[in-house]
Amino acid sequence: MAKYVFHIIRSLSTSKDLNLVAQFDDGTIKRYSVYKLSERNKAFCVFRNNYNLFSKAKIDAGGYGVVWNENLDLSANEIWANGELIENTFDGLISFSDASRIWNLNESTLRKALNYGKIKAGLDCCKYGKQWVITSEAMIREYGIPNYQINVDDDFSWNDRAVAEKEPPYLK
Repeated sequence: MAKYVFHIIRSLSTSKDLNLVAQFDDGTIKRYSVYKLSERNKAFCVFRNNYNLFSKAKIDAGGYGVVWNENLDLSANEIWANGELIENTFDGLISFSDASRIWNLNESTLRKALNYGKIKAGLDCCKYGKQWVITSEAMIREYGIPNYQINVDDDFSWNDRAVAEKEPPYLK
C-alpha cells in the first residue's frame, strides 16, 4: 500500500509564457510550465494560441487542482510534483488554521499551546491583524511530521510518468 499526499492550492496566478504560479497550503510556492506539459499532452496545446483561455485558470473547489473549463483541468499534485520551487521570504510560515488542518489538530490546541508557553510568541509564531501564523519548524518540533497522507492501493505502474500523463486524454 502506497501513501498519497493531497496538496491543496491556496492561490494561483498565470503568466503569458504559460506558467502557473501556485501557493500551497503549507506556504510552498511552485511555478509550473503548462507549455512543457503541452509538449507531452496534446489537450493542453489549446493554450499556445489562446492566452485568454489560459488566463481563466481557477482553483477548483477544495483546492485540489486547477480548472479552465469542463474539458481541461490539472491536479494540484501534478503542479507539486513537477513544478519548480520558488523560494520566498514567507517560506515555512503557516496560518494557524492551515497548520491545524495539516496536523489534524483543533485550532484551539495551538492557541492553548501559545497560552501555556509550549509555542513562543515572537519566536515560533506571531499575529498579523487577526491572523496567527506559525513556523513549520515549531509545528514539527511540537507535533512531529504531519500525518496528512492517505493510503491507497498501489496497483499502478506510473512511477516514471507525470501525473497529467496518467489521466485519460481530455480531448480527442
